[in-house]
Amino acid sequence: MSATAPTTARTILRAEGFSCPSCVTKIEKQVGRLDGVDAVTVHFASARVEIDHDPATASVDDLVAAVAKAGYVAKPATF
Repeated sequence: MSATAPTTARTILRAEGFSCPSCVTKIEKQVGRLDGVDAVTVHFASARVEIDHDPATASVDDLVAAVAKAGYVAKPATF
């Protein structure tokens, strides 16, 4: 067992351009493919994307880029 456990952070993004519940699946799949991402939950009604990830492996910029690759605009939430 290693001496240092990986750090997990929760990042919340606000996404724009949601038009249907299938958007949720597209974003979850795209972000979930990133190395270091443990869990992705997209809340359709509030356009929140909650991501549990290792910030050393998957940065916030990486997460935003993955949402963009799925076809949506996202930015870190301030709350």
